[in-house]
Amino acid sequence: MSEDPVSGVAKVVTAGGTPMIVTEPSWLAEFRDLKREWRRLFSELIGTYLLLVAAVGPVMVDGYIKGSVGRAAAVTAPGLMVAAMILFMGTVSGAHLNPVVTLAFALRREFPWRRVPGYLVAQIVGAVLAPATLWAILGKVGSFGMTELAAKTGVVQGISLECILTFGLVSTILGTASGAQNVGALSAFAVGGYIVLAGLWESPVTGASMNPFRSLGPAIVAGNYTDIGVYIAGPLLGALLAVGAAYILRGPGGDPVAARAAQGTLEPVFVRLSKQEDEPR
Repeated sequence: MSEDPVSGVAKVVTAGGTPMIVTEPSWLAEFRDLKREWRRLFSELIGTYLLLVAAVGPVMVDGYIKGSVGRAAAVTAPGLMVAAMILFMGTVSGAHLNPVVTLAFALRREFPWRRVPGYLVAQIVGAVLAPATLWAILGKVGSFGMTELAAKTGVVQGISLECILTFGLVSTILGTASGAQNVGALSAFAVGGYIVLAGLWESPVTGASMNPFRSLGPAIVAGNYTDIGVYIAGPLLGALLAVGAAYILRGPGGDPVAARAAQGTLEPVFVRLSKQEDEPR
């Protein structure tokens, strides 16, 4: 393997007669401009904040003014917000807005592991600030928009449903980001539309979270962690299954097009690719 320790520019080298594309930058090369890193993190914080405002806002407003927000509006708002954030901030940070999306891209080798902790911190901060802001404005209403299991729903049922929904969501994200699909801005509407459709039929059961921090943020503000394990275990398992499905469908990852989608296109993109014959076509 070869590496340019200064610029991290991709190189084509030969190992055992097999061409290899290598863009494995050093720590210094990737983080030499901290402004770029802070820009990514700020984008994730703001994006997750606005997503949570759209997700918990309808619930809290309905608690503030009884019967003012229907279920269709409550599940449409976060879907449209995700679409807007992908279009608005996707070029800066990739607009993950969800820890399992960040982990999925990292497992696919399309997002550097060294950036994962910063993204997760930015996302959880945004997820906590959103219900806290609405609490300051509307008061202690609507259980701060917490996701809760329906009375008839057990833990295993909840985990299973959240797993299935998140599997579909992460599969949609990974698929539309890949070079094989290369749908560009249309991915925003595919992802947002999926969130709306999932929420329309499943939200009465678990709240259709599909995002551990969407559930954990309001739980932290409320100080109520009832069933929070469901909303962590289900999405994590679903994301892992989606990564496994992506491996079967498109190979081991390292797609440069997906890396640009995952990391944003305004800054240098770093990705380590496998052998060329393993690249998605």
